[in-house]
Amino acid sequence: MTQSGPELRRTLGVGDAVLVGLGSMLGAGIFAALGPAARAAGSGLLLGLAVAGAVAYCNAMSSARLAALYPASGGTYVYGRERLGAFWGYLAGWSFVVGKTASCAAMALTVGTYVWPGQARAVAVAAVTALTAVNYGGMRKSAALTRGIVAVVLAVLVSVVVGCVGSESSDAGRLGVGLSSGAYGVLQAAGLLFFAFAGYARIATLGEEVRDPARTIPRAIPLALGIAFVVYAAVAVAVLSVLGPVGLGLAPAPLADAVRAAGLPGLVPVVRVGAAVASLGSLLALILGVSRTTLAMARDRRLPGVLAAVHPRFQVPHRAELAVGAVVVALVATVDVRGVIGFSSFGVLTYYAIANASAWTLSSAPASRFLPVLGLAGCVALAFALPGVSVIVGATVLAVGAAAYGVRLRVASR
Repeated sequence: MTQSGPELRRTLGVGDAVLVGLGSMLGAGIFAALGPAARAAGSGLLLGLAVAGAVAYCNAMSSARLAALYPASGGTYVYGRERLGAFWGYLAGWSFVVGKTASCAAMALTVGTYVWPGQARAVAVAAVTALTAVNYGGMRKSAALTRGIVAVVLAVLVSVVVGCVGSESSDAGRLGVGLSSGAYGVLQAAGLLFFAFAGYARIATLGEEVRDPARTIPRAIPLALGIAFVVYAAVAVAVLSVLGPVGLGLAPAPLADAVRAAGLPGLVPVVRVGAAVASLGSLLALILGVSRTTLAMARDRRLPGVLAAVHPRFQVPHRAELAVGAVVVALVATVDVRGVIGFSSFGVLTYYAIANASAWTLSSAPASRFLPVLGLAGCVALAFALPGVSVIVGATVLAVGAAAYGVRLRVASR
């Protein structure tokens, strides 16, 4: 593996790496994704969650193997480049940077909407600025803030589960698993829920900042994913037991509506605060991930080389972080992207499809290739089970990236 420029500081142990993953996964997705998933799957919601978890597990194992071998910033951009060729690495990086930058803006606006609806843009700009400053100060500060965010979000989710399951409105009969919307509905729900699981990629993306990566990353990724899956399953069961699949599908704010239906209106503000904090955690992790992938692509001149700089004191990609923060601030100040980032799920699944294809090349043994093949097939199936608009926009974004790559090659060859 080739790498130019100074390296980042390795500060993350297993515990911190797990928290980074949890900070990404226990984000706004769990507060919002259950409703759309229930509309898609009906009584098959829990099956959809299981499918999403299974595909995520395959991807996690592939990512863990690759990250231990290539412990550098960039995640699947690096894996695709090293195992499949420059184009596939670029396509993974492109889909991640473009899709996740839009996700950063949407998440920032979500924070603004929860905190101060009348001044959502101003709050969003302030949130991005503050988190960019935290990241600029080094991974220790980012990890410390993530610990606090994860603790708050877990406390809120536990209160939702306990409140719903312990209420008189809870009825286990509403959990009946079926296929009221067919297998396609289950797959579409899995595709929507998979987006909430995708945060474990942040551990791999930050591979250059992990201590003893060959040992730490393979332990941290499955551990973070396992904890997140248990939490998601508990929340889904608790909310379904109160609202049922139909009520959950119609709920604009699933967790807040569930505790209200459980006869706990005093818990609604707590849930809203939890959603705002969770959105901040997701935003923090997204900025970290995008800036590290930007660093890796800049090192290879796939993005402007000036973004490859590493701060001499804090040993973070400070120019990449500032650039990402500036772009996100510009987006949240001028455009409402919350309703137009469906392609992000498509991009994430493309990203992991390339990760699985990269892991497939690591060994010719059938047993070693089983999970990568299963993960690749799962990513493709979930990507094309997403709503049509998401597929079209996602494919268009990938096509634009591929065209840009071709133009750059042609210019360079002259």
